[in-house]
Amino acid sequence: MSLNVSARLSLMMFLNYVIWGAWYVTLGTYLTGTLHFSGTEAGAVFGTTALSCMISPFFVGLVADRFFSSERVLATLHLIGAVLLWLVAQATTFGSVYLLLLAYCLCYFPTIALTNSLTLRNITDPGSQFPLIRVFATIGWIVIGLVVGYMRIEASATPFLLAAGCSVVMALFSLTLPHTPPEAKAQALNWRKVAGLDALVMLKDRSYLVFVVASVLACIPLTFYFSFTNAYLNEVGVTNAAGKMTLGQASEVGMMLLMPFIYRRFSLKSILLVGLLAWSVRYAMLAFGNARELSFLFYAAILLHGICYDFFFMTGQLYTDQEAPPHLRGTAQGFIQFLTYGVGMFIGSLLSGGAVDFFTKSDGGTVSRNWSGFWLSSSLGALAIFVLVAALFRTGRTMKPQPEAMAAATD
Repeated sequence: MSLNVSARLSLMMFLNYVIWGAWYVTLGTYLTGTLHFSGTEAGAVFGTTALSCMISPFFVGLVADRFFSSERVLATLHLIGAVLLWLVAQATTFGSVYLLLLAYCLCYFPTIALTNSLTLRNITDPGSQFPLIRVFATIGWIVIGLVVGYMRIEASATPFLLAAGCSVVMALFSLTLPHTPPEAKAQALNWRKVAGLDALVMLKDRSYLVFVVASVLACIPLTFYFSFTNAYLNEVGVTNAAGKMTLGQASEVGMMLLMPFIYRRFSLKSILLVGLLAWSVRYAMLAFGNARELSFLFYAAILLHGICYDFFFMTGQLYTDQEAPPHLRGTAQGFIQFLTYGVGMFIGSLLSGGAVDFFTKSDGGTVSRNWSGFWLSSSLGALAIFVLVAALFRTGRTMKPQPEAMAAATD
């Protein structure tokens, strides 16, 4: 892989996650603090991201696999997304915010699978090269988080406008990416392939099936963190919460640089288990921390993000690519995204919103929340998933270079 290709793929990851990070982290604060949505309404809005992951990735993955090059699909989706983000910034009612954000998410979230598959098709050694490219996605998330925190716009609609501008830039840049034509263009088309059901063949591997089930379950407590951490930290008095939360992505950068070494030294199972245990510990820290003498627990919980994300979710993306037949890699990335960011996070969005309301009391117009109970429920959920994987996931596999990926790498 040439330096030119590496640089373009890295910038692609950077821009794609700047767009997401601009509005996602502070969405809960904006919805509950500014628009005064209930926890259930805020959870439903967060659920639009999950719904879009259930509806669109198979279709878009199929389009990229069969009809149009990945870079052109990316450009089109981001250009439409820019318009929708601008409209979201103007909306103030639950119905309008919900429908517009759902339409936007139908455009954005397929780009996660597309950027992953486009990168994996243009590199020679996924285990060593993918983390070094994917780290720029994390850097992008950090940069935009610092910008949002510095501008003190967490409770406003301005993050949507920032994301809209970046979407236009991403749409234009996508046209400069390495040409990545559809791999399955010559193959016959049928409804099984249209629905993405070909990827189900991967579930015949028992270990992969256990991984898929664990991934879906892990995304339920995961949604608790992404939906309400920023609102929680702001409510308990943490200043510049959005900026401080970027420490999690900073830790992710450091951890990604270590992942090639970790992949060579440790089994897939041990890496996944450490990631799940880290999630459980993280939620417990949020439950017992405060903005005063125990503020270090908040910092520790945020800094655990590198282990939490890289050891389970990024490793899962590579594991999926390693298990998928070459002609189904785009569909396979869409498949795992459907189950995790889709099914798992949709259930999690509904449960997290309901949990916020469950742990909320209103007395004479004063609203108070039992955040400790909220976070402890997440911690116990993650611990249960850890036990499931420890007992049923049985493989000594490690991450290895794919000969097909090496052959497909182009400038």
